[in-house]
Amino acid sequence: MRGTDAMQESLFTVAKLDDFVPSDHPLRAIQVLVNQALGRLNGLFNSIYADTGRESIAPEKLMRALLLQVFYSVRSERQLMEQMRYNLLFRWFVGLALDEVTWDHSVFSKNRDRLLANEVIEAFFAEVMALADEKGLLSKEHFSVDGTLIQAWASQKSFRPKDGSNDQTPSGGGRNAQADWKGRPRSNDTHESTTDPDARLYRKSNNTASILCYQGHALMENRHGLVVGAVVTHADGTGERAAALSMLDTVPGSHAKTVGADKAYDTADFIADCRKRNVTPHVAQNEGRRGGSAIDARTTRHDGYRLSQTIRKRIEEHFGWGKTVGRIRQTVFRGLQWVDQQFKLTMTASNLTRMARILFAVPQGATP
Repeated sequence: MRGTDAMQESLFTVAKLDDFVPSDHPLRAIQVLVNQALGRLNGLFNSIYADTGRESIAPEKLMRALLLQVFYSVRSERQLMEQMRYNLLFRWFVGLALDEVTWDHSVFSKNRDRLLANEVIEAFFAEVMALADEKGLLSKEHFSVDGTLIQAWASQKSFRPKDGSNDQTPSGGGRNAQADWKGRPRSNDTHESTTDPDARLYRKSNNTASILCYQGHALMENRHGLVVGAVVTHADGTGERAAALSMLDTVPGSHAKTVGADKAYDTADFIADCRKRNVTPHVAQNEGRRGGSAIDARTTRHDGYRLSQTIRKRIEEHFGWGKTVGRIRQTVFRGLQWVDQQFKLTMTASNLTRMARILFAVPQGATP
């Protein structure tokens, strides 16, 4: 018998938001970890907000909403607030009741900026890593490091001479005509972006085009492939190695450690600085480098070196996930501080998805 094309709503309902979320949904495991980490930030939240006045958006709800924006590739605050109005999964994860009014996108953005200015995301990243450490997920001896380019939210046309002159010749008509820079040198020493002065013109190799960008750096432990350090710097030729040493300095303990890296880190200065820190550099040999590789058979002959070279490639999984899902292929923020916070949030979200799979996976053959 064919059913009728009609909808009859009940006068009353006792359904809860939790009833609409499947018991095996991935966000359930992630929510447990997120709530544990946010609970440890209560003191920080109290110091940011005044004791009196009108209530603002709860910072815990803000953080959960920001994580959803990363998990589901929501490109703007307007779209996020639109999803919050009718997406029951989003409401459940953030902690908004069915009858609660969602926030205006401008109010959400202003409250988000307060969290970014007070480095709440950095504190949240640290608490998530503390949870992983307590659960025995982190290695204390073996690490990998790498960097990636993050395209800036600025166009090549905004890259103007610092002296205020105009070196752009319009090519074609129209309001947004193309610019012609042929035969005119352009460098970070003489030019800067008027849209994002912190961005730098940089190219990853001789075969790629120069773009306005930042460099994101990550330090990964080798046991479960979790990012234990993340930072964004200006894009330049020495940024990767300087950031790697800075992140290694944050690893507690003076015991012996190893760090795997690609050929870009095969320089005499970096190798020497690692060894001063009691860190064995398991760096890929760059035989084409002038003067030869700084790594010799004393390091490469060990099985640990080959293992580090295999495991270090897992760090690309975080970068790949962050660029395809987490929106860091091209940042929507301007300024080094804001881009750094976005990068840390994306690496934290990537860690949470990996931790949830490790800690809450149902063993094969077991009864759920």
